Amino acid sequence: MMKKGQKWEWMGKQKRAFIELKERFTKKLVLAVLDLDKKMRMEVDISDYAIGEILFMECKDGRWKPVAYLLKLLNVTERNYKIHNKEMLAVIRGLENWRYLLEDTKFKFKV
Repeated sequence: MMKKGQKWEWMGKQKRAFIELKERFTKKLVLAVLDLDKKMRMEVDISDYAIGEILFMECKDGRWKPVAYLLKLLNVTERNYKIHNKEMLAVIRGLENWRYLLEDTKFKFKV
């Protein structure tokens, strides 16, 4: 819908997709309720401009469900880091952001 040179259309297909997304986000629990007695896992990713992080918890059904999300933009200096330094920055930021949760977990957590 937003590609360069493509005409903007809001027809049945787009409207149905929007309505379905809206229903999924508002009717189902998006985040799991944190339980520090369960296994935790942190996943991070980084681009040239931002860090994305998700904290997951293993639920009773064996599935990993998100507990928290974080998106942080990189400053001008951080944008110039080499990729391996950016990846480490993402891990460090995640550990800093969720330290208060991860320190109190019953199990060792994974990154």
